[in-house]
Amino acid sequence: MDLRRLRLLRELARLGSMRAVADELGVTTSTVSQQLAVLTREVGAELIEPHGRRVRLTPSGRRLAEHAVTILAAVDAARLDLDPQAEPAGTVRVAGFATAVRRSLLPVTADLAARHPKVRLRIHEHEPAEAYALLAADDVDLALTYDYHLAPAPFDQTVEATPLWSAAWSLGVLADGPPAAGTAPQVFGRFAAHDWIVNSRNTADEVVVRTIASMAGFEPRIAHRVDSLELVQDLIVAGLGVGLLPSDQPTVPGVRLLPLTDPEARLRSYAVIRRGRTAWPPLALILDLLKARAGGPVGGGPGA
Repeated sequence: MDLRRLRLLRELARLGSMRAVADELGVTTSTVSQQLAVLTREVGAELIEPHGRRVRLTPSGRRLAEHAVTILAAVDAARLDLDPQAEPAGTVRVAGFATAVRRSLLPVTADLAARHPKVRLRIHEHEPAEAYALLAADDVDLALTYDYHLAPAPFDQTVEATPLWSAAWSLGVLADGPPAAGTAPQVFGRFAAHDWIVNSRNTADEVVVRTIASMAGFEPRIAHRVDSLELVQDLIVAGLGVGLLPSDQPTVPGVRLLPLTDPEARLRSYAVIRRGRTAWPPLALILDLLKARAGGPVGGGPGA
């Protein structure tokens, strides 16, 4: 059905006469009559009937006019939603790792509430592989992901990735353990006989651990896989292993951070969308706010 004809029918239901509809829309009465006749043939039901010297809607006409109100309102809302000049409005679905949600996304919510109250966020906490799957299925609009420069994540042609911030990581060990200094392979070499702790929901930090350990000439014994950085620290305190931790985050008593250099273990965070989606104003707004916030140094880690 043609939207212009539905609009004529809606206006006829509202104004009560073809002349009033013609005057309202700046067309002739004949045009209104002809277009409503075409609409009648399209739907296969009588929509208007004579009523004295005027016309009125039939029961079928009234039902279609009610549908027309809903249909035209939805179309107008869709046009407004997609208009790059309009005030952004809509719900942006985000999947991201905890630190990026806390440090990149949550700080922009105050700006959204104050300046763009029609833009809402729906947040899901996920590791990168999970977030990419949701993005590919169009179940989210934005993925906040990470990789390490020693374990770069490939980006395929279907997505656009915007770098946000990066953070150095250190090796977390028992505070009263042996001192260790030097390059990352030299630091790792001091703990070659220890058990190692890695992420249970992502393989990136395990790749980093194995890469640096390989430079040090040993294969790490991966004993524990956990999702929480707090739990990583608890395991370290319990003497159950060593593992990577963000360099700029406080540690619990009993944990010491050993800096890693030559090479660094540096986490890099990204805002990832499906290619071509930046034309949607709410998503473009969120990306702009994230990029503006990305200017300063920010730390943290996947399970922080």
